[in-house]
Amino acid sequence: MEGHPTLTPCHCLAVRQAARHVTQLYDRHLAASGLRATQFALLSTLDRMGSLAVHELAGHLVMDRTATGRALRPLERDGLIAIGAGRDARTRALSLTPAGRERLEAARPLWQRAQAAFRTEYGEADALALQRALGRVIGRRPVPEEGAAA
Repeated sequence: MEGHPTLTPCHCLAVRQAARHVTQLYDRHLAASGLRATQFALLSTLDRMGSLAVHELAGHLVMDRTATGRALRPLERDGLIAIGAGRDARTRALSLTPAGRERLEAARPLWQRAQAAFRTEYGEADALALQRALGRVIGRRPVPEEGAAA
């Protein structure tokens, strides 16, 4: 069975393998937008939540601050986010720029196609059950409405 991952009894490894598989699916669908799945999630969260400090954004996405910072660099470089003064001298506030909002809007239909592809591949019921189970794992019960992006 070359090319197929071996099933593992380790829950951590199984979740990480599944996450990589799903991320690759979304990356393929988002490729035409120039965004990767993580970048889309960062922009979507800023669009939905408004200006946030790096640690707040990291918390919403269950990422550590250093990984969030690395993921933000290309978005800042490309003018999709702005980084300004935060609520105090120790924090920086992140916000979506007009170019970032435009890129995000262009990517939304691609993200919706990725969502549909996932549901088609795994079935509506299994996709929703997985989302609910993962929500419990990370300590969040409600599942966002279907139209709400990452």
